[in-house]
Amino acid sequence: MLSKLYKPLMLGALALSVTATAVAQTGAPVETKAANTNYKPAFAGQTRIGSVKTKTRYTATVINSSLNGPWGIHVLPDGRLLISSKPGTMQILTTDGKIVKNITGFPAVQFAGQGGLLDVNIDPDFATNRMIYWTYAQPGDGATLAVAKGKLSADETKLENVKVIWEATPRFKGSGQFGSRLLFDKKGNLFVTSGDRMANEMRVKAQDLSATTGKIIHITKEGKPVAGNPFIGKANAKPEIYAYGFRNPDGFAFNPVDGGLWECEFGPRGGDEINLIKPGGNYGWPVVTYGIEYSGEKVYDGIQQKAGTIQPVYYWDPVISPGCMMFYTGNIAEWKNNLFLGGLSSQFITRLVIKNNKVVGEERLLADKNERWRCIATGKDGAIYAGTDGGKLYRIAKQ
Repeated sequence: MLSKLYKPLMLGALALSVTATAVAQTGAPVETKAANTNYKPAFAGQTRIGSVKTKTRYTATVINSSLNGPWGIHVLPDGRLLISSKPGTMQILTTDGKIVKNITGFPAVQFAGQGGLLDVNIDPDFATNRMIYWTYAQPGDGATLAVAKGKLSADETKLENVKVIWEATPRFKGSGQFGSRLLFDKKGNLFVTSGDRMANEMRVKAQDLSATTGKIIHITKEGKPVAGNPFIGKANAKPEIYAYGFRNPDGFAFNPVDGGLWECEFGPRGGDEINLIKPGGNYGWPVVTYGIEYSGEKVYDGIQQKAGTIQPVYYWDPVISPGCMMFYTGNIAEWKNNLFLGGLSSQFITRLVIKNNKVVGEERLLADKNERWRCIATGKDGAIYAGTDGGKLYRIAKQ
């Protein structure tokens, strides 16, 4: 029934009214600029879906404006905010924006380009073991993405017994597109997104199962491949790979409705996308893409659909540059379980209404703030906390 209701919306028709359990109102697509290409979507509603508009009154307040390159944010069990800073440190903040702890003890990072200290997460048993996990650009003979862990000291000022548990291969002398986000699954294992490192000679390795760039990785808390990973036992394939064919995946989240694993990534000129991740799935990059090179040329053969590859749930052309992503679980009812993406070059937050794993409505929020949105999370208090490249932390809350 819902598919019939949404068909006019997917075609960009005039506003219509649907049931209260679906989208409250829809209108013309929010994107009005011309696309970079004449590529056609694989199915109706894959891009430029009809718009929705939030009815609930909310506020967006800057609660801190002195952060130093915030990149990752995680809500601690007591509601405080753990925020990673790209130059190589972390801080703990209260929900009114006050910095109460500065954490040191991290290994050196390659702080250049898109590299630095990246995402942060905590052990599911953090309350008892105090373990923190993070991703970072690891310097050396060529940089690489690495995952490390350490125990937060009793006074919350330093990390103890730091250990690197996983490193991406191969290394590369560049500073582009490391990814990376970290999630724990229900069994306490880690999912890690790994970027393709951008350079022409590296991006092809997103299709190479002997490399771990351009991949989603599934490892234990000790950095070992998780039993049951799809490529275990396959010749010339890294056993920690869970899915492949990604460009620069900077957003990663579980859908609270059904537990589905979602990823978002940058395209080149056009072709930003969100994906529903399946074990063993090939998501196409760089062979299959809805974008073009920055020069305006096709990416390889300019293919958008290919047998054996999985289509994005949704894509953008022009790009929004999605720097972070979350499913909202706060106290604004009409936002419940919606997907929020922080835009970098676009400088707005995108809200997507998801029904049955399809995008059925899109909204742009806080475009007037002119911020590059880098990290985002729902707090224990139901508010959204979002950090920007300009060093600001916003609290977005019901008025």
